[in-house]
Amino acid sequence: MTLNVRPSAGALGALTFAVLLAAPTPATYAASLAVGKKVEIEVDAKKMDAEKAALWKRFGGWCAIADWHPAIARCEESKEGDTPFRTLTLKDGAKIKEKLLEQKANLYRYEIVESPLPVKNYTAQFAMTPDDDDEDEINFAWSATFDANGKPDKEARGVIDGIFKDGLDNIRKLTGGKEKEKKKK
Repeated sequence: MTLNVRPSAGALGALTFAVLLAAPTPATYAASLAVGKKVEIEVDAKKMDAEKAALWKRFGGWCAIADWHPAIARCEESKEGDTPFRTLTLKDGAKIKEKLLEQKANLYRYEIVESPLPVKNYTAQFAMTPDDDDEDEINFAWSATFDANGKPDKEARGVIDGIFKDGLDNIRKLTGGKEKEKKKK
């Protein structure tokens, strides 16, 4: 498997817009900031289903983030009633509590409940989707909408953008992928 991280402005804008349209939000409020990133993973088109299943098993579980995100030291799952939560302990000891909102095949949506991050009203989605222009690629896409909390918008956006970039870059690294120039059609 090989990977590409190509956060082109057009692709990210389309990805973020699509996520915003797909994500239900309260009618009275919409977050003001959005971040989206993706990593493209080249797979054998003849083994697409098996490779997708293996990749999601490795990277897509609710607490699998502790195995691939370099800032996460530990992930603990819990339930409050029937609602799943995860508590992420960062390598610096800080904790982030997140609530699972939706889980489908190759996709989950969640919100931050408690966090030291400079954000509020944070809702995100992590998904694996077929690539829209290459039959031999799949994408891991991570996107979020949120408001800045205690910091300027630019700084809050930069924090979330960096979290997504570090995580997706590490998925690329863990699967042995290298950035490569996109083949011309």
